[in-house]
Amino acid sequence: MKKRISFFIHHQGRGHARRAMAIIRRFSPDRPVTVMTADTSLFDGFERDIERVALPNMIGAGVATPELFEIATTPSVMHCVPLGVREMRRTMRLILDHLDDSDAGLFVSDVSAELVLLSRIASVPAVKVRMHGDRSDPGHLAAYECCVGMLAPFDERLEQEDYPDWARAKTCYTGGLCTSDDAVKDKRAARKKLGLPEDQEIILVLTGGGGAGTPYAPLTVAARAVPRSRMIVIGPVHREGHETDFANLEERGWVSNVTDYLVASDIVLASAGDNTVHEIAKIGRPYICAPEWRYFGEQVRKAQCLACLEAAIHLETWPGDIGAWQAVFARARKIDIANLQTLYSPEADQVAARWLEETTDRLWSNEAKSEPVVSIALGRS
Repeated sequence: MKKRISFFIHHQGRGHARRAMAIIRRFSPDRPVTVMTADTSLFDGFERDIERVALPNMIGAGVATPELFEIATTPSVMHCVPLGVREMRRTMRLILDHLDDSDAGLFVSDVSAELVLLSRIASVPAVKVRMHGDRSDPGHLAAYECCVGMLAPFDERLEQEDYPDWARAKTCYTGGLCTSDDAVKDKRAARKKLGLPEDQEIILVLTGGGGAGTPYAPLTVAARAVPRSRMIVIGPVHREGHETDFANLEERGWVSNVTDYLVASDIVLASAGDNTVHEIAKIGRPYICAPEWRYFGEQVRKAQCLACLEAAIHLETWPGDIGAWQAVFARARKIDIANLQTLYSPEADQVAARWLEETTDRLWSNEAKSEPVVSIALGRS
């Protein structure tokens, strides 16, 4: 029987779960799979047979006493390990019990550096899903060291220059992984479906659910800067209460057919989320990248990498006047979209699945031997 591959899936936003599902779909039918997450509903309706382990939601969980909170200096090798949090203790126990009871062959963390350390201490091979950002701190470097490999769901050309060579050597670059498998229509058909005119410039603002929300105020200035264009916003926005609406700025909220809107657009303004980048690359549209705040500067670093490849315009700050917005849109109309399109790979999910399965099978290929390959003696440290 094949060894189980178990995933830890962070439940913030939807991207981690969608990426896991895209990869798991490509696994061999007889590969046992588990997902462990604080929000198992993210996998509701998933067509493949998987085991789901519900973890406590540690976000906002309280420390038991003020004294524990005051003394809990975070070790440099970790990022978020407060003392006296029952939900954290239960999470670690559930993960360890599962890895032990199932005799898992590989633990995939998407994403947590601490859980990679836990898996290594528990003697279970671990793989960490890579993210951009300023991650040269002891915690991330320790996690990279502990892994049997890293999985980067993007093109190697998007890699940061400061990512260590020794870590790059054990990283699988899948190419740009897009979790949407919607059929791509032509622009005219997409506009007809959405009730949009054929001859008007459409600027799509694509926002997500992983952060605080895209600010609405600068979008109103952008709309005023291009009165002959139509700006359509899909996803949530953050309002401050003083905004002035304009007739060419339209909010459509959450939509299920994001691909249709991307195909219908002429320019896309969006954050630097992993899947967002590759959805835009898949369709091929001029991309204005407005990175959202994330831990370790994840989206800013990714936007910088995109700009270095001339694959997108890095919007470092939200323009506050009409002239600045007009200049941004003028730059977008001149960008060579081929630079972005080549970063998407339709086989990325297959590459990831094959690498994870081959890694697992290689590590455990001789398990049937009657005697252990080596014996160990634990000393004091």
